[in-house]
Amino acid sequence: MENVRKVLEAMQKSGKALKAGEIAEISGLDKKEVDKAMKVLKDEDKIVSPKRCFWEPK
Repeated sequence: MENVRKVLEAMQKSGKALKAGEIAEISGLDKKEVDKAMKVLKDEDKIVSPKRCFWEPK
């Protein structure tokens, strides 16, 4: 759950829609860990995709 929090914080700080690779760079996490965290956030309906491959907090 720590990684989920880090991913969400990175998205909120950026203020724009990001790709998973960009989130990984900002959060300092491995891209695979970011993908797992993003799946949890998607399932919890906390992030949305304004355009393909880009994500932002809801």
